[in-house]
Amino acid sequence: MKCVLIHPAWSPEEIFPAKTASSQINYWQPLGTLYVGARLLEAGHEVKFFNGAFMTHEQLLRHVKEFKPDFAGIYSTTFGWPKAVNTANAIKKLDKGIFTCVGGPYPIAMQEQCLNDGSESVDAVVAGEAELTIVELLARLQDGKDLEGVQGVVFRQGARIIKNPPRPLIEDLDALPFPARELLDDMNQYIPPPATYKRKPVAILITSRGCDRRCIFCFQIDKDRKSGIRGIRYRSVDNVLDEIELCISQGYREIKFIDDTFTSDYDRAMQICQEIKARRLDFTWFASACVNQVDKPLLQAMKDAGCWAILFGADSGVQKTLNTLRKATTLEQIRRDVRAAKDVGLKVSTPFIFGAPGETFADGLKTIEFAIELDADLANFHALTPFPGTWLYDN
Repeated sequence: MKCVLIHPAWSPEEIFPAKTASSQINYWQPLGTLYVGARLLEAGHEVKFFNGAFMTHEQLLRHVKEFKPDFAGIYSTTFGWPKAVNTANAIKKLDKGIFTCVGGPYPIAMQEQCLNDGSESVDAVVAGEAELTIVELLARLQDGKDLEGVQGVVFRQGARIIKNPPRPLIEDLDALPFPARELLDDMNQYIPPPATYKRKPVAILITSRGCDRRCIFCFQIDKDRKSGIRGIRYRSVDNVLDEIELCISQGYREIKFIDDTFTSDYDRAMQICQEIKARRLDFTWFASACVNQVDKPLLQAMKDAGCWAILFGADSGVQKTLNTLRKATTLEQIRRDVRAAKDVGLKVSTPFIFGAPGETFADGLKTIEFAIELDADLANFHALTPFPGTWLYDN
């Protein structure tokens, strides 16, 4: 089948505050979409990817019209949902026969509500990891069968909305093909936020899925942490290194690892660093870690393997607030590991959050003082947002 994968059109001013949009603008490689694209290509489908970050809504529709797809997969975040619906509506106007399906954080969190809120142009929702689900869904469509029983799918059948059982999370991540970065028009267009990369072009790579932590603001598909090791599923070290080598062969010069925490398995993180160094791979990299999961030897190994910067989710300068956020970290751990990272020569990024339940104005000032005390290379501040699928939203 001819399949189009779409990120609806958007502009920086619609996402970021108008006065700071120019300094915040960033374009991530859409890793989840590229994993889906890889699975579709592996299954023999013809695939195109259109990214609305780099084209207008009208240009995107022109590309869809020229391609004449049988299937359109539309990605949506929470704030992008109205644009996803608008895109589905426009695609149905082009051709009612195009099957439209949505996925991404908002559809995963809201599921059948995505088919109930005036979005009649959306035919189905993939409510979980899409790599296995999407291939089975397309096989049903190809055979002219309905979608009843396809795990992880919520779909429209006439006036009825049917919610199939959830699909178990993918345990063997090594079985998945590497993300289809060949679907990207220009690798140089994808630039992470300012001060979070050193060399271009930048590839985005994930070595694990899930998180064993329970921060109240974070969305995880595995809310009960039943999969993998306490909610984390790991790719093998060899599999990760093979993808790194592929990225380098494709011309990438830096990799941003977007695991929730790259160092959740200390020994594995150390092994990845040692393998990068042993293979003499020429790339720079950036990763995130939790302050109670690193020490100076690991940070030194990361530095020696080409890592130039690390992000620690500091979040607050008040212990009571850290406890409320369920960070399971202490101020002293944050101080210790920011200092250790700087000692080995890593640049350090420390994001903070304002607006935790029970936080006072005075607490906010203490957080600013703590950020100054840490003296990280980059500190940024965010308002706590209750996104669907999080403990904060549910409560």
